[in-house]
Amino acid sequence: MNDLKNPEYVPGHGLLKGKSVLITAAAGAGIGFAAATKAVEEGCRGIVISDVHEGRLNASVDKLKQETGLSAVWGKLCNVTDETEVRALVDFAEDKLQGIDILINNAGLGTTKALIEMEDAEWNKVIDVTLNGTMRMTRYMLQVMKARGQGGVIVNNASVLGWRGQKEQAHYAAAKAGVMALTRCAALEAAELNVRINAVAPSLAVHPMLRKSAPEALLKELEGREAYGRGAECWEVANVMMFLASDYSSYMTGEIVPVSSQQA
Repeated sequence: MNDLKNPEYVPGHGLLKGKSVLITAAAGAGIGFAAATKAVEEGCRGIVISDVHEGRLNASVDKLKQETGLSAVWGKLCNVTDETEVRALVDFAEDKLQGIDILINNAGLGTTKALIEMEDAEWNKVIDVTLNGTMRMTRYMLQVMKARGQGGVIVNNASVLGWRGQKEQAHYAAAKAGVMALTRCAALEAAELNVRINAVAPSLAVHPMLRKSAPEALLKELEGREAYGRGAECWEVANVMMFLASDYSSYMTGEIVPVSSQQA
């Protein structure tokens, strides 16, 4: 039996066999790269990953090729706050993949600041990347999928903070709550295009970048709120993304799926 406090990595089961995938903010060691790795392990025929950091993106493309053996891996720089770059990314992926079957909107930005001390610039930046960026990617992807007429799937990355409160996270929580609302509303419109849109809502996914940026005391406090006394591995969140991207979730749209063992 799997030890829930020390889970074993789950191998692929062909959930995305023959599908093509585009993932934003997928370079580095977080949920995005975990999702990219999982997509390949689940049998996708090709994948495009994007990020805003060129060096990290190139390294991630090379790593993905080397670790999975898939040659149909491409990278493309994209800042999701820029409509021109968003369109360029989707067009690039459409060309390389001969049509995008699955879009995973992973781009998001969080900082820590009490609302009473927060300036407009910090609030607006978090909202623009996390909520507006997801909207821009979804909007143009739907336009492309509509024109192609073959349907598709979009999976968004939200957060349990879209439902729950946490000090110094008003901007991030507001953005993620917006992603949830966007998912629900866009899904109703997308259903007419044979496109499903769902989202995951992780509570706490621990990765090296988070450990560098978040105070150790805060991480311990957050991990203490989880039933297993730990944060999720990034691949555990990616597993649920793969379910939502696959035909196993064919009846689901507009849903927000918690990836959480949070007690409070």
